[in-house]
Amino acid sequence: MLASAIAAERGADVLLLERNDRLGNKLRLTGKGRCNLTNSCSVAGVLENIPTGGLFLQSALNGFTPGSVIELFETLGVPLKTERGGRVFPQSDASSDIVCALTRFMEKTGVEVKHSRAAGLLTENGRIRGVMASGSKHRCGAVILATGGLSYPSTGSTGDGYKMASALGHSISALRGSLAPIAAEPELCSKMQGLTLKNVRISIHDGSRKPIFEDFGELLFTHFGLSGPLALSASAHMRDFQSRKYYALIDLKPALDAHKLDLRILRDFGKYSNRDFANALGDLLSRLMIPVIVEKSNIAPGTKVHSISREQRLGLAGLIKAFRIDIDSLRPVEEAIITSGGVELSGINPKTMESKLVPGLFFAGEIIDADAYTGGFNLQIAWSTAYAAGCAAAERAAMQN
Repeated sequence: MLASAIAAERGADVLLLERNDRLGNKLRLTGKGRCNLTNSCSVAGVLENIPTGGLFLQSALNGFTPGSVIELFETLGVPLKTERGGRVFPQSDASSDIVCALTRFMEKTGVEVKHSRAAGLLTENGRIRGVMASGSKHRCGAVILATGGLSYPSTGSTGDGYKMASALGHSISALRGSLAPIAAEPELCSKMQGLTLKNVRISIHDGSRKPIFEDFGELLFTHFGLSGPLALSASAHMRDFQSRKYYALIDLKPALDAHKLDLRILRDFGKYSNRDFANALGDLLSRLMIPVIVEKSNIAPGTKVHSISREQRLGLAGLIKAFRIDIDSLRPVEEAIITSGGVELSGINPKTMESKLVPGLFFAGEIIDADAYTGGFNLQIAWSTAYAAGCAAAERAAMQN
């Protein structure tokens, strides 16, 4: 949507082919329906949050910065706000406002929309000459592929763009999910299925001295493992399941250091001194978690609280401060927020997003092999590459006419 409006604004006659009944289906889902459209940090800050493709994206990001995104949408009539970590949202918390703003931009610049599914690209003498869509040929001098990845296939992201690019000689790097739920100890996690932990801290380890990821927030247990904001953010840092073994440590009481937690446990144990151990943790832990903690503590459930030793109590505190879960893998790409992998960057001009193999073919957004952590950075990549592609495609189309 942005690429089409930018190209039209620069004088091109633009047709946007949309396979769905309405525009912006995937955009409507972002940020849990709130649309974290960018981050208020600098370009350098964005680059620090792009583990794949950062160097390639420098030119595009400098050409259309986070500040440019903020200015654009405010000019299009969407008041914005900035939250924790620099995350930028519409003040309305409604992603539909962003979709409507882009729609107005397209209408203003004269973009034509046709609800039709692109099936293939037409070339002559190695150059783009058109698109096949639903049995019709659309002649053109430039094509921007902004078809997304493989995640959320219900929104239309089913990998069509990869096939079209591959058919014209572009290599596609391995596709997998990122910002995805985590498969981890299903027998353990299923016992806590449906439990949401708020205000916990998670750290992800791979055997190195320091954790590869740490953050504070919300975590959800499922029948297969872990989900929720913390799990999705953590997943982007786990990229090598072939040679590394990952595990998570969850601090269930991050507001209490070890000494204060021990005092808290002592207070509860004094309150319930004559109860069985398994029935004395209700003030400290969630109901679904108590049986799991009891099992991992190696303290018999029927042990009377007054007979629990100091060593056992300190062991319980240690378990609560570092609850370990071994990670098996990430869930399938269809369940991920974004797709990692895509059209290899070596075949794309970083300044224009034009194919180095096929003049007139451009790429924007998730289809390219570049992805970022959470915080508005993936949409920033989308906007920046769309802007670069829109500008350059309009120029290319004018040359072809």
